[in-house]
Amino acid sequence: MAGELARLTRPRQGRWIAGVCLGIARRYGWNPALVRLAFVASCLLPGPQVLVYLLLWMIMPGEGRASRW
Repeated sequence: MAGELARLTRPRQGRWIAGVCLGIARRYGWNPALVRLAFVASCLLPGPQVLVYLLLWMIMPGEGRASRW
């Protein structure tokens, strides 16, 4: 079906730490560098950004793996 979004997964290739930012970028068709930059910039602000990243790392399935949820 045209216009359908890709699955939200952490890819094995091209990731830097855990692949969360790259997975989000691929899911929505965004530039991975901009998603990474936005995450790093958001870490300068107060909030639970690192905890959200760690949570996404745990719940996002790796590429080629079935989702646990």
